[in-house]
Amino acid sequence: MATPVTSSHHASPSAWYQQPIVWLGVAIFLASLAGCVWMIVLGARHADEPVDAPHAVFGVPSSSHSSHKPPSTP
Repeated sequence: MATPVTSSHHASPSAWYQQPIVWLGVAIFLASLAGCVWMIVLGARHADEPVDAPHAVFGVPSSSHSSHKPPSTP
């Protein structure tokens, strides 16, 4: 009677690369990394044009220097 030879080279059924959830996580991670790189590339290609607004937009001044002095506190 011959007994089957077990080899330690065969992966067990619970090996990490045989778990579909691991591959799903890797795919989602790589897709998000590719999306980040794509957004950086798009940001580098298109200039951020300044807004021509005479007044504050959403409470943020449209220029870096104000011609008015801040109000004095009593």
